[in-house]
Amino acid sequence: MKRSTAIGALASALSAPAIVRAQGLTSLKVAGVAEESVLPVLWGQKSGMFRAAGLDVDLTPQTSGSAITAGVVGGSYQVGKSSIIPLVTAYAKNIPIKLVAPGGLYRSAKPHIAMITRADSPLRTAAQMNGKTIGVSSIDDLYTLSMKAWMDKNGGDSSTLKFVELPLPAIEAALLSRRIDAGGSGTPELQAALDSRDFRIFAHTYDAIAPVFLYSAWFAANDYIENDRSALATFSRTERQAAAYVNSHPAETVEPLAAFTTTPAAEIAKMTRAMMATTLDPKLIQPVIDVCVRYKTIPSAFDATAMIATAP
Repeated sequence: MKRSTAIGALASALSAPAIVRAQGLTSLKVAGVAEESVLPVLWGQKSGMFRAAGLDVDLTPQTSGSAITAGVVGGSYQVGKSSIIPLVTAYAKNIPIKLVAPGGLYRSAKPHIAMITRADSPLRTAAQMNGKTIGVSSIDDLYTLSMKAWMDKNGGDSSTLKFVELPLPAIEAALLSRRIDAGGSGTPELQAALDSRDFRIFAHTYDAIAPVFLYSAWFAANDYIENDRSALATFSRTERQAAAYVNSHPAETVEPLAAFTTTPAAEIAKMTRAMMATTLDPKLIQPVIDVCVRYKTIPSAFDATAMIATAP
C-alpha cells in the first residue's frame, strides 16, 4: 500500500464512527483470510463467547492480508487478521496499525506447513535446489523467506533461486507440469497433496526461521486502538480464551472451520492441526522481523514490542 493511499484512507477512517452499539452489545466488524488461524474468532462468534463478553462480532472472510489491511486502515473493519510478514512490512513503512491479538503458531515439533516437490523428483538437498524455480503464494512471503533462509543454512545459495507467484491451490498442478521444482503448501492442501502420493515433503523450511513463531495475528488501526481500547481489550481477552479452548477441543472445531473455509470436514479431521497462540509474546515475532531484515524486505530491524498495542 502506498503511503499516500494509506494516509488518505486513514483520514476517511477518522471521519467515520469507530463503533456501533446495538442492544447493549458493542459491534465489531472483523475480517480474516479463511485459513485455520481464524478459528479462535470464528469459535468465539459461533459459541457465543463474544456476545457473553458484550461484543457482537461480524466475521467476514477475505482473500488476502493486503485487502484486509486496506479495509482496517480505511475503516471498513475494526479488526483484521493477516500473515505476520505483511504486518511487519506495513509497520516498517509507517502504516498506522498495531497487533491486538495473537493468531496461529508454527511449531517445528508438529509442522503443518512445508515445501513440497513431486514424488519422483531427484531433488533432496539444498545444493541440488540451486538455480531451481519455487512456487510461493506471494513474493517475499513466509514461504519465500523461509526457503531462502533454509537454503543458506543447509549448503545452498538462496540468491540463485527463482520464485514464481502462484495461488497455493495451483502449486500441485504447477509441480506436475514441471513449471516449478518445489512449492509452498500448508494444511489442508498439504494433507491432500501427501494423500495423493504424487508429492512428498522436500523440507520444513519454516524451521529455518525459528522452532516456534507467530505466523499470523489480529491487528487494528492506531486511531481505533486509541479511541476504543475497552472494546479491543475485550476482543483480545476473549480471542485468547477461545484460542485456549479450540487448542484443547480440536474435534469440536472441525465442522465450523470446514463451513467457513469451504474445506471438506474429512480433510480437516485428519490433517495436522495448527496450534493457536494465546499470547502476543514479542519473542514469537522477533525471528520474523530478523529474517525480513536479512533478506532486505524491510530496511532495518526493530523491537517486536513496538508492533504490539499496549493494554488499556
